[in-house]
Amino acid sequence: MALLKKINQILLLLLVLTVCAILYNKVHQVPSALKNETVDLESSEEMEEEIPVVICAAAGRMGATIAAISSIYSNTEANVLFYIVGLKTTIPHIRKWIENSKLKEIKFKVVEFNPMVLKGKIRQDASRPELLQPLNFVRFYLPLLIQKHEKVIYLDDDIIVQGDIQELYDTKLAPGHAAAFSDDCDLPSTHEIVRSVGMQNTYMGYLDYRKQTIRDLGISPSTCSFNPGVIVANMTEWKHQRITKQLEKWMQRNVDENLYSSTLGGGVATSPMLIVFHGKYSAINPMWHIRHLGWSPDTRYSEHFLQEAKLLHWNGRYKPWDYPSVHTDLWENWFIPDPSGKFKLTRPES
Repeated sequence: MALLKKINQILLLLLVLTVCAILYNKVHQVPSALKNETVDLESSEEMEEEIPVVICAAAGRMGATIAAISSIYSNTEANVLFYIVGLKTTIPHIRKWIENSKLKEIKFKVVEFNPMVLKGKIRQDASRPELLQPLNFVRFYLPLLIQKHEKVIYLDDDIIVQGDIQELYDTKLAPGHAAAFSDDCDLPSTHEIVRSVGMQNTYMGYLDYRKQTIRDLGISPSTCSFNPGVIVANMTEWKHQRITKQLEKWMQRNVDENLYSSTLGGGVATSPMLIVFHGKYSAINPMWHIRHLGWSPDTRYSEHFLQEAKLLHWNGRYKPWDYPSVHTDLWENWFIPDPSGKFKLTRPES
């Protein structure tokens, strides 16, 4: 009888322990689930696709870089990573400008460009010598500067973005295409301005068709050109097709034969790209590259048209931080003054 009583006590104890164990697990399931959920959320954030945007910071025009970045950052919720490319002497200035302004929250990396890669590849007698500065050729070397991304956006510094940069990043590139550009003939609204100020929008304006080497390319001189100030690039195709090497080859040939340096368009970076990418590029939505705003201080687009534009480009001599220039209010909306006071806007009253 005593033995049976003892067995019952042991069974009762085991039952109590089992119930306690079940209750313990139920109580601790909620924190465990929350922990897993947190990990999943973090993983989701980490997996959110970064949009790499490459933009240069050149001495004397860093305010342009700041305004461009400010406009992009303010008009998107996307996960943008800015690659700011500069020379060794300019990098400290742009870094301090960002870190001591409202742009301090952006994600960015500063990349130093070594101008020695251009040694022997540039003629010094271009019709527009201001285009000879080294950072104008950064777009040729994208895979060497940006390592981990499949798709990259390159932007000239004299732009502002009014749309969501995610839209530009989502530009579809056809199979086998290493880049997308905006054709110079793609938007009827810009044709009158092109004609009124005598801008070049065909290959004839950028290549010297008097040279046999150019004629041997078999490209009609009336072929519409494109502007490489806005590029969506596929890095895998770029490397596979050895685009950088092809561009360097034509730079070297220009040094030897002057194939484009003296043309009306003042081709320096544009001309070799027109050759290498002829017939092998995809199209960017025209509203994502409204250009020629810097070509004449007397020619203006309609305000309604500019409000509809996603990206504005002051290509040409008349920049919105200088005077004279047009549509400066649209640019100045995004400009952030230099905390160091080194960069100043040029205005009539100043």
